[in-house]
Amino acid sequence: MSSPDVGRPSSAVVDTSRRTAVLDAALTTFARFGYRKTSMEEVAQAARISRPGLYFLFSSKELLFRAAVTQALEHDIGAVEDVLADTARPLPERLVEAFDRWAGRYIGPLTRDVTAVIEANPELLGELTETAPRRFEELITDAIAVESGRGEPLAVARTMISASIGLKHQAPSREFFLGRLEVAVDLLMR
Repeated sequence: MSSPDVGRPSSAVVDTSRRTAVLDAALTTFARFGYRKTSMEEVAQAARISRPGLYFLFSSKELLFRAAVTQALEHDIGAVEDVLADTARPLPERLVEAFDRWAGRYIGPLTRDVTAVIEANPELLGELTETAPRRFEELITDAIAVESGRGEPLAVARTMISASIGLKHQAPSREFFLGRLEVAVDLLMR
């Protein structure tokens, strides 16, 4: 006789999946309305959860915001780690994709607001606003040091990061950002 739960995901998987979906919806809602103007009711509606259910997961808007940003940054850093670990691909190609995973996905009319809401509320995020960018810099520096043989990998990494920040603010589209970033990486890797 088989168990009725055979083939069903465990409740821990469902809970993690649900939490991820709520945090994704929260980040989108915060980006759309800004931190101060976003209500827990709006997040609950976007996440398709009851307001009490949202409060059960997160006791305050500040905790919800911090968790949503943390999840997004951890996802971005994980994607960058995966891209840079694929040493079968040429380093310049991996660097461009790493920058795309870190910043490129936040370019464009709907996604640009995610960066804006994060940058506008550093007091709510504490050291997270420093640790994630520092980790990104370390990953880029390590990839350059290991594979390029460049004498100053930290200086090259920081220059690439500065170029990407400038491009991100100029870019009307993700494609524009990536095209210009490819030129910058090519120049810096010579």
